[in-house]
Amino acid sequence: MSPMPKLSTMIEIKVPDIGDFSNIPVIEVLVSAGDRVKAEDSLVTLESDKATMEVPSPQAGVIREMRLKLNDKVSAGDVVAILEIEAQQEGAAQVPVRPEVQPELAPEIRPEIRPEARPEPGQEALSKAAIPQAVPANPAALASRLIAQGYAAVDPSLVPYASPSVRQFARELGADLKLVKGTGGGGRILQEDVTSFVKSVMTRPPVERSSPAGLELPPPPKVDFSQFGEISEQPLSRIQKLSAGYLHRNWISIPHVTQHDEADITDMEAFRKAQSADAEKQGFKLTPLVFLIKASVAALKKFPQFNASLDTSGKNLILKSYFNIGIAVDTSEGLLVPVLRECNRKSIMDLAKELAEVSIRAREQKLKLQDIQGGCFSISSLGGIGGTGFTPIINAPEVAVMGVSRSRMQAVWNGKSFEPRLMLPLSVSYDHRVIDGATAARFTRFLGSQLEDLRLLTL
Repeated sequence: MSPMPKLSTMIEIKVPDIGDFSNIPVIEVLVSAGDRVKAEDSLVTLESDKATMEVPSPQAGVIREMRLKLNDKVSAGDVVAILEIEAQQEGAAQVPVRPEVQPELAPEIRPEIRPEARPEPGQEALSKAAIPQAVPANPAALASRLIAQGYAAVDPSLVPYASPSVRQFARELGADLKLVKGTGGGGRILQEDVTSFVKSVMTRPPVERSSPAGLELPPPPKVDFSQFGEISEQPLSRIQKLSAGYLHRNWISIPHVTQHDEADITDMEAFRKAQSADAEKQGFKLTPLVFLIKASVAALKKFPQFNASLDTSGKNLILKSYFNIGIAVDTSEGLLVPVLRECNRKSIMDLAKELAEVSIRAREQKLKLQDIQGGCFSISSLGGIGGTGFTPIINAPEVAVMGVSRSRMQAVWNGKSFEPRLMLPLSVSYDHRVIDGATAARFTRFLGSQLEDLRLLTL
């Protein structure tokens, strides 16, 4: 009996609601026109600075048209693909996934996206008879696709399945992706997989491992803490996991030096308190942090090498003519650094209002992508908690960051007698490849002088 005719419907698959984010780059295109997909199969991968998200197919069917390509920028509602949904009557013949491929092999065979000729550790290699089925009819087309995506080789058995951002992360840590086992959909290698791999290498005995970047470090001790008493485990938050790799990279790849100084903010605090009532009437608080922002802008103008970044070659300095200041915000999920833009054009009150608004969005996890991009210099204030100084980690590609500790009253000699003055500890970490110690000392002292004489902040 001949099969019953198929009924098909074309639908648009759109980018779902991704919050307030827009212009998110497409870092992976996982399917092509003609591919058959199942419900919830991932079609493309999007990546913001803080998260990676996949857009799934809402139903099973055949991709008739892909509307997106690698590096496209998308927002909620943009069309990803056109999907043909086939509805067959009972008893209808099943349509093979691909004429040349067995249906049970179909989920594993997408040579242009993730070649699967490489066996997993401990598994037998695919038979030679099976391999030609996984290779498209035009090998040159496969080679061109792999080269376009930045792969070093066109041999499918040598291409790890990972996004460009994960590849870059692995290169920065010196990890060989061919040795990393992926835990993502279809075996895709995630950033967490790279981090786990590096940790596993670092915890091996010295005779078993090769330290990254030529470092020869003893492995951390393996301790069964339960033998000493009751214990429990608490997983890191998503933000902490994402930040871990970047913090580690910045710490080991940037030669940090920290310059410490103190600023006399007695007059500044008197002025701030006098203006606080006016700020509260407008619905926000006037905090010492906004004065630090204005002083930082003045210092960046005076010392332009602090308002700069090294290019990827490490041989050229990119000087910036804009003044965007990142502010570290402590949230329940971890540390976030939203950026206040064009701080040189804004008044103390303008900055206080904007700082209050962006801090709320950070704690409610409602930051937009542009809220965390484009910083020139960052400030991490622990003054509300305590401490006399610390070493903040530079937020690459910036070349400096300032840490602020709790102010305290001290007896200061004025030339005739001691008088009580409110002193604020400042800690400026800088990239020693770009900034020398004498310049850093002058920068920090100049910044402190701006806080000590509020008239200078108005110039």
